[in-house]
Amino acid sequence: MVQFNTIFNTLSKNISSRPGKKSRLGVGRKAATDLAKEAKRNELLLTSSGAINARNCKTFTAGYSKRGKKGINQDCFVVWEEFGCQEDMVLCGVFDGHGPWGHFVAKTVRELMPSLLLCNWQETVALNAENRDYNLRQDTEHIQFDIWKQSCYKTCAAVDQELLRHSGIDSFYSGSTALALVRQGDLMTIASVGDSRAVLAMISEDGSLLATQLTVDQKPNLPRESKRITQSGGRVYCCPDEPGVQRVWMPDGETVKGPGLAVSRAFGDYYIKDFGLISDPEITQRKISSRDQFAILATDGVWDVISNQEAVEIVASTAERAESAKILVEYAVSAWKQRGKNAVMDDISAVCLFFHDAITADQEVYDTKMNQKIM
Repeated sequence: MVQFNTIFNTLSKNISSRPGKKSRLGVGRKAATDLAKEAKRNELLLTSSGAINARNCKTFTAGYSKRGKKGINQDCFVVWEEFGCQEDMVLCGVFDGHGPWGHFVAKTVRELMPSLLLCNWQETVALNAENRDYNLRQDTEHIQFDIWKQSCYKTCAAVDQELLRHSGIDSFYSGSTALALVRQGDLMTIASVGDSRAVLAMISEDGSLLATQLTVDQKPNLPRESKRITQSGGRVYCCPDEPGVQRVWMPDGETVKGPGLAVSRAFGDYYIKDFGLISDPEITQRKISSRDQFAILATDGVWDVISNQEAVEIVASTAERAESAKILVEYAVSAWKQRGKNAVMDDISAVCLFFHDAITADQEVYDTKMNQKIM
């Protein structure tokens, strides 16, 4: 109870104590937006290729994005250290736009999501702080996860609605995926909309580096996604000129009507929202252990050509953490080139979030290997 009230009071210091609900939400959104601007001034908000290391924080984060061969770069990312003025929190996200206005949609989602998520988290923390019976029945980790789940669902619904009402962007035939990770102390919550992927690097008991996929690529051919699309009247179909690529289509009698969409969840793309496409996130949580080394968030431009295990090995072998995301992206570029002239390289973006300082991580690997030798 004390923890939630403290957090709420910190975030809502500029909010009047007795406004109505509508007013309170509006002021909260403005306060969250102002915090984002302040974070950028203090070099705690990263939206272009580079690295960031928060004050009084052992985490280190690097991001990098590169345009493919399809035209303008429709990928983008965000890193916000000390998210919401909390020293133990960091937000990372990658966004992959598609369609004629995809680059605008992706950047708009990147702009909307952090402040909306912070605002919804603030509101949900406040509601949970008031619910004494609920807090007495649940442990802290359960409460934190429940708060983030509620906040993520509200945020994604709000983002999709704001895109629909946005007068400067035509999102009818354009959209964006989104993958967000929030680390709060030793807990991380991941929300996924689309086919960008989060992968964890961890040290196994024998001292080797292992990759663990944290999210599911939300493709139309997944049984649960295909079932929802079909029940909504949409079609899942693979064109003869794209073998192996399943897309969501609108029905047109006995045939299908395009354009087809290669993901089953996305923001925007309102032409097909009535036929099974949704923007609801899949949300998971993990408690970070001493064996967990770093997480990679990347768009499908990476995962189409590099395996999970290859990715964590590339990042782990990078001499400078600040270069980790760039090196991973450059490896992906080389892999695309090896596919030949007929392969059109996709836009490629990656964020690498390290959980421990370099000295501590190296010592943990050494200790694990020494213990194995003794045994």
